[in-house]
Amino acid sequence: MKSAQENSWLAPDHLEKEIERNEFPVARGEDVIGRLAVIRLEKGDTLPDIARHFSLGINAISAANPGVDVWVPEAGERILLPLNFILPDTPRKGIVVNLATKRLFQFKEDKNSLVVSTYPVGVGTKERPTPTGQMRVARKAARPTWYVPASIAEDHRKKGDLLPAQVPPGPLNPLGEYALYLSKSGYLIHGTNKPASIGLNASNGCLRLYPENVEMLFNDTPVNTPVLIVNQPYLIGQRDGVVYLEAHTPLEDSGAVELEKVYAKLKNFEKKSAAALDWKRVKEVQAEARGIPVPILEMSQGRAKGAAKIIEVEHPAALYGRPELPELKLEAWYVLAADLRDEIEALRIAAIINHQGPPIPARVLTKSNGYRVIAGPFNDMSEAKDAAKRLKIDLEIDGILIEPVKKG
Repeated sequence: MKSAQENSWLAPDHLEKEIERNEFPVARGEDVIGRLAVIRLEKGDTLPDIARHFSLGINAISAANPGVDVWVPEAGERILLPLNFILPDTPRKGIVVNLATKRLFQFKEDKNSLVVSTYPVGVGTKERPTPTGQMRVARKAARPTWYVPASIAEDHRKKGDLLPAQVPPGPLNPLGEYALYLSKSGYLIHGTNKPASIGLNASNGCLRLYPENVEMLFNDTPVNTPVLIVNQPYLIGQRDGVVYLEAHTPLEDSGAVELEKVYAKLKNFEKKSAAALDWKRVKEVQAEARGIPVPILEMSQGRAKGAAKIIEVEHPAALYGRPELPELKLEAWYVLAADLRDEIEALRIAAIINHQGPPIPARVLTKSNGYRVIAGPFNDMSEAKDAAKRLKIDLEIDGILIEPVKKG
């Protein structure tokens, strides 16, 4: 895999404090929005924290940075922020969701111009996939109650996790603070109490967004807004006279068909425009599937004419949504989640636990011959037992309760 440094057209151009991540103008006749950027990691960063701060899914940031440890990346490493998108090949109206890219696009007319807001989404699993096709927003609800479907209740029961018939608003509600109910019964666009799942195949078929993103979408979406859900892993677009290809790992059973479609489109473009495409690069982009728009016109001196250069973004003072650890308290309860000799593996487990939803705080404590992953503090034994149960159900970790240190 080529790194950002090995691709001359990806060499950082200059440093900026901020970069737009959600709302973009759409120029007439163009299909590419946003800009690529890089950021230098600091100690303690995780890719999910970087992804959330820049409104990216974990799928996007992982694919764009192959080989980078998701949970314990090296401090000082420069990673690519894939904030450059090719719009889906659909009518630019209402809400469009591309399951292959795990991204939602909301199109809005602004006087005589078109604006698109875009957010990463978590989508359904192989067993409970998100349906494709045309729908609409049937109704909306703030602080929704979750009425647990019988099939989901049964799945949890098999794991030893008994769910109530309904879950009221609050931190335990998987719908989060806002929900948009689709006309296809049983399917919603909603928030989540598991933000680290955004960009993954992790839902029961619904579309979940970061809490901050779903609030913006909720406030900006009228009832009856059309919603189109598609599966387009290969996207072709133009901007400033340059043709780009964006490739994602296709969903199961759709790869060959979708690849045939995009090759037909490219051959048709080449025939109509009499412009020679770089077919070697086309095959590389498709094989690497890094999810970033790459120029596929024949290259001149290592760079396509008109292709936008990358920028470098300053590391923010604080990453939005990054889990914060409470102070250790001798009088509190804890759960021993792991006892290891390898520090990196201990840090990885602690980071994974920290990103559970609702949050379970965890840290690594050193001992004479290794490292312990401790979850907590918890106010009482009941809270500690609940956390240990969730660690077992969600992560298959057999935690051991640690009682408070007795005074005197």
